[in-house]
Amino acid sequence: MRSTAAVRVCVALVAALLASCVAVVGGATPAVADPEGGSQSLREQLDAASRGYLDAKAKLDLSVKRQQQLTVQSKTVEAEMTQRSAAVAELAGNVYRVGPLASVSSLLSSGSAATLMDRMAILEAIATTEDSKVSALRDTRNSVARAKEALDAEVAEQQKQLAEMTKRKQQAERALRQAGGGQVASGPGGSSAATAKPAPRNADGSWPSESCSVNDPTTSGCITPRMLHALNQAKAAGFTRYVSCYRSGGSGEHPKGRACDFSAQAGGFGGVATGGDRTYGNNLASFFLGNASRLAVLYVIWYRRIWLPGSGWRTYNGGGDPASDHTNHVHLSVY
Repeated sequence: MRSTAAVRVCVALVAALLASCVAVVGGATPAVADPEGGSQSLREQLDAASRGYLDAKAKLDLSVKRQQQLTVQSKTVEAEMTQRSAAVAELAGNVYRVGPLASVSSLLSSGSAATLMDRMAILEAIATTEDSKVSALRDTRNSVARAKEALDAEVAEQQKQLAEMTKRKQQAERALRQAGGGQVASGPGGSSAATAKPAPRNADGSWPSESCSVNDPTTSGCITPRMLHALNQAKAAGFTRYVSCYRSGGSGEHPKGRACDFSAQAGGFGGVATGGDRTYGNNLASFFLGNASRLAVLYVIWYRRIWLPGSGWRTYNGGGDPASDHTNHVHLSVY
């Protein structure tokens, strides 16, 4: 009896597995993606490196913008200083030619008290104007000095951020090499001219902190508002095949709502994408790369390749199967 019951259980399990496989092959029910390839340590290092790179890039962009504004301001005050220097030089020339004795002589020959008072008032006004011009010239020179100091500070800030970006780039590439990949690779060769709407940024150009707070339309879980924005922008660009975002298990960005897997095949995650399915994946990856700064792309993985900001395409070793090697889906992680 026990043996018969065990056989029936085994038969039932086999039948269930066969039904599942038929459904996947037939495309009736999208298959659930297997866990992403690569170790948890690799994903954490890639995440940290890409975030650090994008943070430094935002600060660099802001510094460059400030430098441009300061350059315009500096040119304006320098032109103003040239004009005021000329005015003061002319004033000094007049004082030299006329001299203080001429002013005294003018007062003594005034003839009447009323005329004397008028001439004194005029001389006082002239003296005040002279002081004002000299003072304005001094203020302008100080403004030029401050503008140059601010420009020097921005140049130092830019050098700092460029060094940080280089450090983060090297960190990501080192992590990939340790995992057996990381070699410079050509891109997938896709094309997409679609321009995505930019995701909201902070006033200083940085990306606001977000949590897994909105409903994931692809699962029963949650994703971040920025991930939802990227998903909707991809759909608006015509990439409407099966997508799976939130996943409770494992590590990486999926449980945090910051990643989505975009199936290359219409029916779900199947075997290695070929033909038109691979072209679809190529074009989708190209869309994400072309809009990386608008969508806050951390990295894209597709067909044994990974794209990182600052590094470009690199080889990626997942694990040998279509899910881990990302030959059946495009993986997108956002900040």
